[in-house]
Amino acid sequence: MLDLCAEPYDPSRPVVCFDETSTQLLADVREPLPAQPGRPRRQDYEYRRAGTRNLFLFCEPPAGWRVRLLTNQAITERRTMVDFAHQMRWLVDVAYPDATIIRVVLDNPVSSTGQALNTHRMAKRLEFHHTPKHASWLNMAEIEFSALSRACLKGRNPDADALQRAITAYETRRNAARIPINWRFGTDDARIKLRRFYPCGSNVD
Repeated sequence: MLDLCAEPYDPSRPVVCFDETSTQLLADVREPLPAQPGRPRRQDYEYRRAGTRNLFLFCEPPAGWRVRLLTNQAITERRTMVDFAHQMRWLVDVAYPDATIIRVVLDNPVSSTGQALNTHRMAKRLEFHHTPKHASWLNMAEIEFSALSRACLKGRNPDADALQRAITAYETRRNAARIPINWRFGTDDARIKLRRFYPCGSNVD
């Protein structure tokens, strides 16, 4: 997994990290007071729960390409194999139509990914690399979700449209800046720091 992420950028065989999470929709009970000179915007502590939404995220660290959360298919009411298949179809047909193989890093169970890809056309262009057990942090999409959470998800988004606008603005800024992920953990580090988890002589995935 670490060797894969350390490979030089190859547009014909991109390495794309994929992850999903859920977030609450929270609406104000009372209208916030707008900001005034010398006084920040004031928001009542009370709020109303307005359901949850599932978020899907892609990032391609070597290219500085951040997230894809622009369509209603990327913000869903639940996470199903059909929703997952929609994301993979977008990756194949829209994001990388000319790529030979798209290598996807994710921590979804193998059975789910296999059942979701019900077309030979999609399956032959996707190569899945699953993070090892208890090592989902090797998926750099988790870093992007952490940044997204601080920017968009800790505030109040009363409905899916408001959430979509906040995420779209975030994505536009991040992609324009092309801020790289400063990934400092390589294979050599893993063999030293994680040696107690692997018997002597075994390989680190």
